[in-house]
Amino acid sequence: MEEMEEFEDEEIINKYAKPFGKKEKVLNYTSNTYQLTRPGKVGAVMKLIRECQPKTFKEWEEYYYKNAYTKTKIPVKVTKEILNELGERLYEKITEVVIPEWTEAFKQITKQDCFDYVYEVTIPRTYDGFLTEKSIINDYLSKKFPEINFEESDSDLDHSGDVDYIGKVGDKSFGIQIKPITANANFANYNVSERMQANFDEFEQKYGGKVFIVFSMKVGNKKEIQNKEVIVEIETEIARLQSI
Repeated sequence: MEEMEEFEDEEIINKYAKPFGKKEKVLNYTSNTYQLTRPGKVGAVMKLIRECQPKTFKEWEEYYYKNAYTKTKIPVKVTKEILNELGERLYEKITEVVIPEWTEAFKQITKQDCFDYVYEVTIPRTYDGFLTEKSIINDYLSKKFPEINFEESDSDLDHSGDVDYIGKVGDKSFGIQIKPITANANFANYNVSERMQANFDEFEQKYGGKVFIVFSMKVGNKKEIQNKEVIVEIETEIARLQSI
């Protein structure tokens, strides 16, 4: 009886977001693929709402339009017009690119493709990723920084999905995430999601060091680091941690 009374006293949380039903997957896929709702386009919304600590939806909306800027080299103030422009681009990508591509893919998919895909994702791609991680750490980072002990991220670590390896500097650590990239991909346009950035920030608070994303690509029979500037960034971070 007491438990029921406690439950009845709990605050009811109203939902303000509009449901899109079956269209949600298409909208979400396209928005993520073309990075239309990333911080570079709409600002760091989770950071903003935590700063605002709004008591009402209206308070949050007003705060957002007053304080939101794109996370770009030259920040641009986000307005309702800019959000509408992003919506226009989203519609164009869906109707001009996604629908034609998906329609063609739907026509070609076979049951054997489904068998093969599940197998490939589960075993071969996992093995490829494992070899890539080992190669980047053992062939590059361990040789470049022989004084650093690199360890695989603990599977119990909250950030294990975003941090592959930990580099230990005394009682501090920095993180490494290794992302394979194809020859046709442009890693310069890669944006860290807010969820991932929040995990990176939490990792830094807990372990003292930053998390670095290392992009790898196969060149001949070898794996090479594509964003070589990350080596200098890691070197700078090691020196910072050693000085603390």
